[in-house]
Amino acid sequence: MQKNAILEILSDWNFWAKEMDTGIQRGKYLRALVDLITTTNQIVSIAGVRRSGKSTLIRQIVKGLIETQNADTLIVNFEDERFVQRDLNLLTDIYNTYLEKVKPESKPFIFLDEIQNIPQWERFARGVHERGEAKIIVSGSSSKLLSAELATLLTGRHIMFFIHPLSFREFLKFNDLEISNEIEMVTARTRIKQLLDDYMEYGGFPEVVLSRGKIRILLSYFETMIVRDVIERFNIREREKIRTIAKFYLTNISSPISFNKISRFLNIPLTTVERFSDYLETANVVFFLKKFSFSFKQQEKAQRKIYSADVGLSNAVGFRFSKNHGRIMENIVAVELKRRQSFNPQMEIYYWKDYQQREVDFVVKYGLNVTQLIQVCYDITDIQTKEREVRSLIRAVKEFKLKEGMIITEDHEGEEVVKGFKIVYVPLWKWLLIN
Repeated sequence: MQKNAILEILSDWNFWAKEMDTGIQRGKYLRALVDLITTTNQIVSIAGVRRSGKSTLIRQIVKGLIETQNADTLIVNFEDERFVQRDLNLLTDIYNTYLEKVKPESKPFIFLDEIQNIPQWERFARGVHERGEAKIIVSGSSSKLLSAELATLLTGRHIMFFIHPLSFREFLKFNDLEISNEIEMVTARTRIKQLLDDYMEYGGFPEVVLSRGKIRILLSYFETMIVRDVIERFNIREREKIRTIAKFYLTNISSPISFNKISRFLNIPLTTVERFSDYLETANVVFFLKKFSFSFKQQEKAQRKIYSADVGLSNAVGFRFSKNHGRIMENIVAVELKRRQSFNPQMEIYYWKDYQQREVDFVVKYGLNVTQLIQVCYDITDIQTKEREVRSLIRAVKEFKLKEGMIITEDHEGEEVVKGFKIVYVPLWKWLLIN
């Protein structure tokens, strides 16, 4: 491409001559990423499901760097349709155009957004990084691919950070409700619970939260994810099969799955089910939780539980006759735990089940130790349901030598001691806000 054409495109994405829309700030992500970018001498990779807000967050980071450090910055969005020939030469041409036309006076911060669209981009990143010419930050819709591509040439020289759709606290902020302490939480309880209903139905994709026609937007997201991040990325010919598996997973969120059973049920070869499941997880459409076991082999052999990257996506795409509040709540908790894992790299998440089929939804492990057990139960007022959930939780508490377990409920709150162990009941809305 001609340098003038490249400069024209870049000018539309950068703060060089105009203000850019930076949206509503997502403070926790912003602080963590600015700290990583400015204090480490490594390439920072920002990954997350498509439309989770990565590009807007990059603009927020860049604006902050300019205002606080008078930094030289470059944003390149490789989703821009004007970049026709997307290859390593284009990336080199963009960089040379920036150096020649913009003339940065200090070591610039270079943000390469949706970088997975450029083959062999990691060669460029390594070269610039090793020569110490710029700080490199890359983003994309695939954490696995970014990690694999960077690991090939940049072992030990990059840090991965994962972005999720809006947390419930962020969701409240996007709806003009900010909660900063427990008094405000109690005062606004009715409004919070009303907004939780919307969150459980439509999820936390920023554009969906701020727009009308939410279902239409979610359906378009699903189609784009399947086509751009799966079918085109992995050159898949069996398009209907990948859609069938994706819809099956989004219909069966918070459920244990077996690739063998799915293969028989959908009449799709086992190898295809395994391969397509990996692609869907790589594109961050869904994610799997492994069963906790002290044996790595047993972990790998056991059934996994399936979760959607966002409940709005599963509600819009999945097949359902009625709302299953329990599964939706569990999926929200799973995503929130994954979000917290982004800020705590030592954190691991599993589910637990014993030989008597007693199950606990979430096992939280830090380093070598299991630190928390969490059950999710929508209606704890049903005696049989409560007894089943508590019985499983007590069994797991004993196995992991803990003193208490937690049950996240629709609205029940309190504590009780059962067989010498404390059971803490927390409403979902409060758990999402106080942790």
